[in-house]
Amino acid sequence: MSAALASFVLFGLSQVGTPGPANMALLATGARFGLVASLPFVAGVALGKQLVIWPVGFGLMELAARAPWLFTGLKWISAAYICWLAWRVAGLRLVPGEAGEAAPGFAVGLAVHPLNPKAWAMITAAFTGFVPAGTPVLEATVLVAAVLLGCQVVLHPLWAWAGAGVAAVVAGRPAERHLMRTLAALTVASVLFVLFGGGSS
Repeated sequence: MSAALASFVLFGLSQVGTPGPANMALLATGARFGLVASLPFVAGVALGKQLVIWPVGFGLMELAARAPWLFTGLKWISAAYICWLAWRVAGLRLVPGEAGEAAPGFAVGLAVHPLNPKAWAMITAAFTGFVPAGTPVLEATVLVAAVLLGCQVVLHPLWAWAGAGVAAVVAGRPAERHLMRTLAALTVASVLFVLFGGGSS
């Protein structure tokens, strides 16, 4: 595995695994309804990101060819936004949502990432920071889509399964603060590697 691909996988794992709107929804849904009842929602959340990746991939790669300076600007803006999200994650506390009558379904899950600003920033950063210049559009988009989907297939069900267990074990305790700070630090480290460590070459 090349250094660029390895850093992208680390980036994907830190982003997909970091508490945010999607994972908090998965956590709360799992806590309320259990893993089995939550699986349609989990599948919708995972596949919903593809609805963002493909249009962004083709649009951004075309933009890179026509305006490289704008592509570079988006790289720094995306990195700054993700670092800001990491700072917020460091102070986040796990509070499962209130119980509902029925678990949200597949269609509800599909809408999560298209409406999630973190997902847009993550995907933009993936294309601007980890795709080498000159990579064909289709190849770049398939790579980003496959890596992020792989991370989601592994981590999204874990968030739903952990649900009540995670909240019960760490909520309101020192371990909760350490967990959030560790996840935030992984996110910042992956972004810094891209910006200063050559992850985009």
